Amino acid sequence: MKKNDNFRITNLGDPKIISPIHLSKTIGDSIFNFVEDTDRILADVKLKNLHSSLEHDVIPDSYERSGPREKIFFKGENTTAAIVTCGGLCPGINNVIRSLVMALHYFYGVKRIVGIPYGYEGLNPEVGHDFIELTPDKVKDIHEFGGTILGSSRGGQDVSVMVDTLVNNKIDILFAIGGDGTLKGANAIGTEILNRGLKIAVTGIPKTIDNDIDIIDKSFGFETSFDVACPIVRDAHNEADGAYNGMAIVKLMGRDSGFIAASTALSMPVVNFVLVPEMDFELEGENGFLENLKKRLNSKKHAVIVVAEGAGQHLFKNDEATTDASGNIQHKDIGILLKEKIKAYFDAIDMKTTIKYIDPSYIIRSAPANANDSLYCNHLAYHAVHGAMAGKTNFVVASVNNRFVYLPIADVTKKRKKINMEGGFWFGALQSTGQPFSMK
Repeated sequence: MKKNDNFRITNLGDPKIISPIHLSKTIGDSIFNFVEDTDRILADVKLKNLHSSLEHDVIPDSYERSGPREKIFFKGENTTAAIVTCGGLCPGINNVIRSLVMALHYFYGVKRIVGIPYGYEGLNPEVGHDFIELTPDKVKDIHEFGGTILGSSRGGQDVSVMVDTLVNNKIDILFAIGGDGTLKGANAIGTEILNRGLKIAVTGIPKTIDNDIDIIDKSFGFETSFDVACPIVRDAHNEADGAYNGMAIVKLMGRDSGFIAASTALSMPVVNFVLVPEMDFELEGENGFLENLKKRLNSKKHAVIVVAEGAGQHLFKNDEATTDASGNIQHKDIGILLKEKIKAYFDAIDMKTTIKYIDPSYIIRSAPANANDSLYCNHLAYHAVHGAMAGKTNFVVASVNNRFVYLPIADVTKKRKKINMEGGFWFGALQSTGQPFSMK
């Protein structure tokens, strides 16, 4: 069979230190077994694709299973670890920080753990942010709160300067918690480290509330986001239903991907229209959004519209695009535009309506993680620590096909994950709302 080197994880060297975690290598003794680097999880679970690989004598793509290794690269008492959080707020960041500290301290005996304040800015000495010493006592209660105790920021810093800072502070492991831009920055840091021949591990933990990291099942904070959004949509429905021809527009996060909006519509099935960045829709025309909205009002006398922040940007035809500090396009406010267009449309046909517009985005971003996200955050942190202590670098930990695995950062940052408009998830959202398959 032809060799397959896809999704291979980089190692700093040969791990030679016996792990301080007393696990097993024997199946059936009721003790968890160490994971071998050769333990791999199939990337594609479709049987026909496996058959195709076998027919062409090619080893199918697979991912390295995550978990504790029998031999590790770093000796705990001699290791210094650092944690940085970047980008927008997201439920669960403090959970990850807490679990990283606890796992490093109690599993591997790491004596010194520091927090990098305010994102990658904290790795630039000229900015003047001091490191934060992290201990189990300091982090033991932080999971009860949203936000991040380390602070965050957007935008990159000079990679060479950041690596110099890690070296000068004798950092052995860097955990970077963030989304696409953060992970690309972590990969750049890790690559510079490898180019210099240094022995510093860089680990990414994917954090994006939009759930738009490619390949992985989900990013932490995503489930909490639509969990918090659901009662808001429920109350918006009550507002709409309480007025003759009442409408409620709820704008949710989703700059390039509409997973939160669609998941909310599925979870709270009072939503009549869900608009996401992946869909191409028109306002005008006999099958446009406004005509379909009028049909809904004529039939039920109220409507609830959930819109992702990145939806309908094609409607802002003459506005120049601007970017934030991370290089992301700053979208125009589709919620306000929809409210204005809907009002103008119904005013023009002399149809009395009431419109409420709700944007709960920052309330959702700042919420503490729910139980399911808390569980996921703990798993991510523990698996990240096991991988980093084993000397793996430039990798992220994530769940894929319901299994925790290690993935090269470069592979998950090639493109953004988007809703498959021909897939079952989007079909489920359309069935829940009852909106047309196309509004063009």
